[in-house]
Amino acid sequence: MRRFILLSITILLIGCTGSAQKEDKKEKKTYAVSKTNAEWKKILTPEQYHILRQAGTESPFSSPLNKLYTSGTFHCAACNTPLYQSEYKFDSGTGWPSFDRAIKGSVDKDVDYKLGYARTELLCSTCGGHLGHVFNDGPRATTGMRHCINGDALVFKHKK
Repeated sequence: MRRFILLSITILLIGCTGSAQKEDKKEKKTYAVSKTNAEWKKILTPEQYHILRQAGTESPFSSPLNKLYTSGTFHCAACNTPLYQSEYKFDSGTGWPSFDRAIKGSVDKDVDYKLGYARTELLCSTCGGHLGHVFNDGPRATTGMRHCINGDALVFKHKK
């Protein structure tokens, strides 16, 4: 009887370990613009490198782009890809430049667990640079989404 109980417990434990969640092995996307860390450090400021390549976050209300509402386009500071039109920008009051949508095909999404829960991370679709995160508390009259973007990840180009 003891052997039967011991054998049952052993089988149960092995069965549980075998069906435990496996680590997600999704493939990393290959981006059109790819550089080594040393190459990125040469072309980006320390702040841009921290945000775009290390998924950092700038302090709220620190970006001059936060209150910029001139006509133009916001580009990726790493690879110059156009990401956001100025007409997509709105004042979210959060302290970071906020947009209700990106230029179609310019931004990729990924899941970020850095704070212990799932958030949707936004990445430049050309170089994979970290831009910020998206939340569903944006303007209801348009998309309802808020792309909360680090200003140091962006370069603004005035409309001509």
